[in-house]
Amino acid sequence: MNLVVDFLNNILWGYVLVYGLLAVGLFFTVRLGFIQFRHFPEYFRVVIGSRETSSDGITPLQALTISLASRVGTGNLAGVAVAIYLGGPGAIFWMWMVALVGMATAYAESTLAQLYKVRNADSQYRGGPAFYMANGVGSKAMGYAFSICLILSFGLIFSAVQSNSISEAMTQAFGVPGIVTGLVIAALAGIVIFGGIRSIAQVAEKIVPAMAGIYLLVAVFVLITNITEVPAMLALIVKSAFGFEQAAGGFTGGIMAALMNGVKRGLFSNEAGMGSAPNIAAAAVPSPHHPSSQGLVQGLGVFIDTLLICTATALMILLSGAVDYGPDGAQGMVLTQNALSEHIGGAGPIFIAVAILFFAFTSIIGNYSYSESAMEFLGLGGRTPLLILKTAAMGMVIWGAVQPVSAVFNLADASMAVMATINLVAILILSGTVKRLTADYFAQKKAGKVPLFRIKEHPGLGCGIDATIWNRDVAAERQ
Repeated sequence: MNLVVDFLNNILWGYVLVYGLLAVGLFFTVRLGFIQFRHFPEYFRVVIGSRETSSDGITPLQALTISLASRVGTGNLAGVAVAIYLGGPGAIFWMWMVALVGMATAYAESTLAQLYKVRNADSQYRGGPAFYMANGVGSKAMGYAFSICLILSFGLIFSAVQSNSISEAMTQAFGVPGIVTGLVIAALAGIVIFGGIRSIAQVAEKIVPAMAGIYLLVAVFVLITNITEVPAMLALIVKSAFGFEQAAGGFTGGIMAALMNGVKRGLFSNEAGMGSAPNIAAAAVPSPHHPSSQGLVQGLGVFIDTLLICTATALMILLSGAVDYGPDGAQGMVLTQNALSEHIGGAGPIFIAVAILFFAFTSIIGNYSYSESAMEFLGLGGRTPLLILKTAAMGMVIWGAVQPVSAVFNLADASMAVMATINLVAILILSGTVKRLTADYFAQKKAGKVPLFRIKEHPGLGCGIDATIWNRDVAAERQ
């Protein structure tokens, strides 16, 4: 079993996904007319100008905060430090490039999730890659394989990984035993998760903006106190990315080390193309009432995750002078803690411990929310199957707080790699549909209209799409 898992990880993460995710991002960037650049303000407008939700689903803002809850985890703290240690300052430039093209991929997959969403037995919106694989591509087998991998990785194992990060941080900073941390986190997460997606949305809507805002404020403080060094540091990042200053700070890895580590860590962090965020994007009531509007919302999530939060971490590390590229140099979370200690003294490790607590906790509830859509697709969306999944997820939180999780983490990596590969194939097959929806959305915007999608006005797209969702008279409902 271990040989199979290692083989999948080596092939898929080492070759297929690193190049595949980047290539798909570039493909959608070109095919959609560089949407993330030409229509960048619209990514914000669809969130700021969104109306309140109906009883069918959650708001666009709630969908954004849940996806950010999942995206913004310990990878934004430790993953960035690893990228810098292994790839030098230039790795950050390639993280930026991955995020910029990833905004187009995230837009495409979440637009499709909106188009092919359904209503469950409680009349709540559910959807995601499994649904557009079955109803758009016409392959239920792809949907089943994707759903199983999603539940295994995001629904269960990643909860243990995040809990392990919280436990280690609490033990190091405050001496709290792992079992205590595990029980407390499981109890708090359980209160939220057992309330369902609406409960998760309400919590994420409050916690995620606050935690991201505070973290960015600390970063702004660091930038202001080191403002004279910032321009040179930004120049170093760009020059190192192309090998012009390979030996900067003692780093001698070269341009390929910067490229590979930046791309990998960027993809791990923003999840664009992975097929995770579309599961919650489908649960949103879009405003305007058009699939593309929710695609834009999730594209913004990639921008916030990588170009804001990961950049904040990177600059705090690089400005600290704490990076040691030698074989005994600190990396990961230790490097991030050392960097903050240089900037704010003894409060640094405590701040990072608290940041880990909130980042990882929201990742637990965000990751779980994705798995409910997968359960729905598998026909397991009833109360009893979901109760079993919720209980298992809480058990993984407790287990992860007291046990090393490296062994099962490899299995989760393999599961995520398989689901991402399947998702990339599906969205490429459906790229024509994404292009058609995008053209319709911006044509209406250009004509001065509020974009409105009604499936009966788009012959050829009707197969596999719930007409009761997309033939509503939204204008009449708003009166």
